[in-house]
Amino acid sequence: ITLGFHRLATHESFKCHPWVKAVALALGSAAAQGPVLTWVDNHRRHHIHADQPGDPHSPHADFGEGWRESLKGFLHAHIFWLYDDPAEDAGRYTKRLREDRTVAFIDRTFGLWVGLGLLIPGLIGGWRGFVWGGAIRMLLVNHATFAVNSVCHMFGSRRFETKDESRNNWAIALLTGGEGNHNNHHANAKAAYHGLTWREYDLTGYVIRALALLGLAW
Repeated sequence: ITLGFHRLATHESFKCHPWVKAVALALGSAAAQGPVLTWVDNHRRHHIHADQPGDPHSPHADFGEGWRESLKGFLHAHIFWLYDDPAEDAGRYTKRLREDRTVAFIDRTFGLWVGLGLLIPGLIGGWRGFVWGGAIRMLLVNHATFAVNSVCHMFGSRRFETKDESRNNWAIALLTGGEGNHNNHHANAKAAYHGLTWREYDLTGYVIRALALLGLAW
């Protein structure tokens, strides 16, 4: 999700060979967070309207003051936004990306990658593989991703004075391969690396560096 859907497809923060892109997006699809074009459209919308009306998963926009309103905002940002009706201009922010044949193919075959993400662990480990390597993996990865939307816009530190309420949260960074360095990311969304010092854990940044050293990304 963070390598393929987020840093590569959404923000185009690095480039890579087409087969690397295909593998990253297929594995991201296996997390079952929706087709890549829908995911990218929602996330670009989030950055354009960060914590303002129009942000699909802000814990602050459209919510008032007080602990009840904060709790409602947190739960909305974490999961309940998924049940909102799609934006009237859905797809507006992925027009150019749809022309990428690799992205369009992975988007079109989304169900295949979700199915393989359940089937392959099942073939390897039987019912335990299906449950733990398939269903529970999806559950945990989804909630880790959702925590970036909720936790990292409410709890943590702010290195940069951005116009939104993004936060750096070390615990979420550990869970998500570096995505918890969220204030850093909102300060410079195009940056491939979210961890700016060795103290800011960014596993995905290390993977991008490794791909670059191998000549597979730049």
